[in-house]
Amino acid sequence: MSVTYKPDLRKRIRVLTAIFIIGLVLSGATAIPLVAEVDYLVKLTGSRELQLATRAMPAPVWALWLTKVQDALHSVAEKHPFLFYGTDWLAFGHFVIAIAFIGALRDPARNEWLFTFGMIACALVVPYALIFGAIRGVPFYWRMIDCSFGIFGIIPIWLCRKWVRKLADNSCDSRNESSRKGV
Repeated sequence: MSVTYKPDLRKRIRVLTAIFIIGLVLSGATAIPLVAEVDYLVKLTGSRELQLATRAMPAPVWALWLTKVQDALHSVAEKHPFLFYGTDWLAFGHFVIAIAFIGALRDPARNEWLFTFGMIACALVVPYALIFGAIRGVPFYWRMIDCSFGIFGIIPIWLCRKWVRKLADNSCDSRNESSRKGV
């Protein structure tokens, strides 16, 4: 089997791993300034105005949910700001996992286990979001958004694991071919 595409596979693995790392860092970073982010989102979507407007149709469910989240975050910020320490640790967890994936970025073959770990973590997002979201009263559509992180996150990690295994198979094939030739 030809090994001429090894550099191409390595490049693809590195690109998708880098994208995954960036996604983890961005996801973690957004867990810190929650109040400001939700305030911006409410302003951007006009959720508060949709809710306060007098019209024949009630405000969309998503707008009601978004303003409810905004009100809750402001209440927590005013009365119990220490609770945000939990989302600070959530961000930290994302950052640490992103740092771990630097190992896969540097040497994908040696760190193939990280891709398996990432796939397991992504798969667990779905039941976790569905179960704990239901317990916490999070609307189903919002839980589906949370589930999408695991569903879409698993795709690049699965491809990386597949390509790393292909590289390993090709390395074994080329070693066997060399030993047969007496090289």
